[in-house]
Amino acid sequence: MLKGGRAVGEETIAAIATGAGEGGIGIVRISGADALQVAERIFRPRRGRPLGCRRSHTVTYGWVVTPGGDRIDEALALVMRGPHSYTGEDVVELQCHGGQLAVRRVLEQALQAGARLAEPGEFTRRAFLNGRLDLSQAEAVVDLIRAKTDRAMAAAVAHLGGSLRQAVGRIRERLMEMMAHLEADIDFPELELEVQTREEVAAGCGWCLAEVERLLSGARTGRILREGLRAVLAGRPNVGKSSLLNRLVRENRAIVTPIPGTTRDVIAEWVELGGVPVQLFDTAGLRPTDDPVERIGVARTHEALAQAHLVLVVVDAAAGLGPEDREWISQLPQGAARVGVANKIDLNPAFELSALREALGGAPVVGVSAETGEGLDALEAEVARVAGAFDASEELLVNARQAEAIRRARNHLRDAQATLESGLGDELVAIDLRAAWMALGEVTGETAGEELLDQIFSRFCIGK
Repeated sequence: MLKGGRAVGEETIAAIATGAGEGGIGIVRISGADALQVAERIFRPRRGRPLGCRRSHTVTYGWVVTPGGDRIDEALALVMRGPHSYTGEDVVELQCHGGQLAVRRVLEQALQAGARLAEPGEFTRRAFLNGRLDLSQAEAVVDLIRAKTDRAMAAAVAHLGGSLRQAVGRIRERLMEMMAHLEADIDFPELELEVQTREEVAAGCGWCLAEVERLLSGARTGRILREGLRAVLAGRPNVGKSSLLNRLVRENRAIVTPIPGTTRDVIAEWVELGGVPVQLFDTAGLRPTDDPVERIGVARTHEALAQAHLVLVVVDAAAGLGPEDREWISQLPQGAARVGVANKIDLNPAFELSALREALGGAPVVGVSAETGEGLDALEAEVARVAGAFDASEELLVNARQAEAIRRARNHLRDAQATLESGLGDELVAIDLRAAWMALGEVTGETAGEELLDQIFSRFCIGK
């Protein structure tokens, strides 16, 4: 790959690899053909040989210095020679004290010594281009960094270990086998080669389709794990929505008073429920009102409902299910999952959950008490169920980009099946199979173009 007339990898790059802010340790990463020479210019070992003479994967204690020999910070230099490094190139990591100024000064010395400031994601991009990672593994690096729950982290670790690459590789291998048989028969019919029958090709298409569908089944859950489940607490005023929010986030975030209409705006908080990252929205109570401020709050409630993955339909169990409740429940937007929440169940244990379930068209219902905590475990379990309960280490949770490529592969496989059933020529079947093979190659990066790579790696931060 060329950049500015020079192949990427010929230039030596450097960046701060640790997060912004103060910490115990700050790391400046240097990678490229001249990484050892750049590091030697700015690092003085306390004793022994210079870094260029050190074995790979060794640590040296010393000082980062200016060209004039002035000390900037004491540091450890970790030498990792290519191809056995993260990027596949020679890499030196300078581990200094984690103050913002100290790390910046170390980076400045590396840049003055001949390195270029790395672009966002450039270290991982080099790892991809040098065959250390495929594209799905590179994307898993971002997922691992941004994981909000143990399940999200486990899914990212599984992808980083190559689980998606292996699954896609098996499908592409089967497709290549079918293409080879078809194209050999097309190109050399006079040789009477032993090729697959159309029935065998159809069976192969069926197997590939089943595997593709299995990959797509994890797309929705994967998106929720990465971006969070948007769950909206909705109900009439004074049914206890704010109290429930405070209970679920284990913090007094929303103002709670006996006065109906206290909540005038949407309050959003992140919480982990059943291993799922949930963005929980407390909203203004749904009722007709002449108060202009409250009307704005109600309008924002409707906006939140329109974007929700899940609506927690909150009613007052102490007051019972009234016609006003049935009215606003009937007006809920379609598309989002629903869970009925009968709050204040401690004040009316005889409340008929079945009536709320019927009003919600058979959706699950839970009786809870924000005051005592009764039923909150059951509510968390329902939220996790809606998000899709799974063992993240065993599922393949594809992201939106990967899912789009896999859907295109599925469409091409369906076209191939239709062509086989119609009795049209093997040439058309082979075209569809190759298109599916190409689409799946975008998942792992084997058929990805520069524009797609730019788009993916621009999401990374500098230093990764």
